[in-house]
Amino acid sequence: MISPPEPTEYQPYYGRYISLVTGPDLAQTLEHQLAQSLPLLQGIGEQKSLFRYAPGKWSIKEILGHLIDAERIFTYRALRFARNDQTPLAGFEQDPYVATAHFDQRPWSGLVQEFEQVRRSTIPFFGALTPEETLRSGTASQHPITVRALGYIIAGHELHHMAVLRERYL
Repeated sequence: MISPPEPTEYQPYYGRYISLVTGPDLAQTLEHQLAQSLPLLQGIGEQKSLFRYAPGKWSIKEILGHLIDAERIFTYRALRFARNDQTPLAGFEQDPYVATAHFDQRPWSGLVQEFEQVRRSTIPFFGALTPEETLRSGTASQHPITVRALGYIIAGHELHHMAVLRERYL
């Protein structure tokens, strides 16, 4: 069972995501999120997936692509730190990632499938960590962060973007 991180385990910016996560166990939360998000995503058609609620805003495809990229990056960081790798890891800028990924040219069903597969890989990774591994930390984006904080960021980041999707896109 992975309990929520203390505020000292991550930079304050990430508190906006972590605070969205309820429930006492991260792996269960990630599993529950997938069960909630998949039907919503599968109900969006190809044409609707290209929708932007305002000029310059990401399309629905780009939001999902961003979620996939971010989950991979945060899980990679968690893997490195859980294995006690203390190599500082660089940050990533989300806008250039989205701009160069060409998500709008990809089939929506393929993006949904990729999201599911990435999450299905994330869940057992965090579920298999020992309590000691979840408390290990490293440096990412020039700031210390723990493994469990990264997991809660993944969960909260999805909650944030799914709320935006529901409020502004659907």
